[in-house]
Amino acid sequence: MTASAAKRTESNGNPAEKVAKQPRDPERGTAGDAPRYAAIKQFIHDAIKDGTLRSGDRVPSEAELVARFGVSRMTANRALRELQSAGVLVRRAGSGSFVAEAKPIGHMIEIRNIADEVRARGHAYRARVVLNEVVKAGGDTAALMGVAAGTRLFHSVIVHHEAEFPIQIEERIVLASVAPDYAVTDFTHTTPNEYLTRIAPLERVEHRVRAAMPDDPTRSLLGLEDGEPILVMTRQTWSRGRLVSHAWLTHPANRFELSASFSVASD
Repeated sequence: MTASAAKRTESNGNPAEKVAKQPRDPERGTAGDAPRYAAIKQFIHDAIKDGTLRSGDRVPSEAELVARFGVSRMTANRALRELQSAGVLVRRAGSGSFVAEAKPIGHMIEIRNIADEVRARGHAYRARVVLNEVVKAGGDTAALMGVAAGTRLFHSVIVHHEAEFPIQIEERIVLASVAPDYAVTDFTHTTPNEYLTRIAPLERVEHRVRAAMPDDPTRSLLGLEDGEPILVMTRQTWSRGRLVSHAWLTHPANRFELSASFSVASD
């Protein structure tokens, strides 16, 4: 528990106990409404939104949720587990579940290694490689990369995790002639950013960011709820006068924000 959370607990009582003792909404969880686990999730979301629970506060335990909602431990566990997967809560062994800290911040102008960003925030980093394969440029891909049809490329999909929570899907097309070992590189031990920066020094970068609604595979990889939006950053990088990489970096919009800062030279 953070120092600020401990101070609030001393002065105002245990936030988890206050939440667990709040009057139950008779319209929530009744027949025909959302499943009970969804009602529990909404209950915790509402407590965070109205400030009853803040970053670092412990949320009601499985036993407390079972008693309050009249559900099984399996149902209470599912609600907490899905909130943890969505990055709303963090689990601390032997202590319970706590409201997650503020959203991580990514930098748009600097090309920073996501593993370094995560570790700089004091969290464990992990990558899961979904796909890393050799492909030949088709019509759309050839136009995207500015190469002839049939040109050898690499296509990778990697999910980056912070403290076991998925925070970014990195889908990338790479020009094989510039990065010949890309497909055989172990991206659980290094990142595409580290590898490409080492062998193809950056000369030019273009970014575009847009909000979108995820498709089912994206929602599953990021552990999103129905209706949760995403932020998609499209990044193109050039080296030695050639477009080397085209990447789509997809983040949960409610768990991530992007920042940029720059200096303007005076006349």
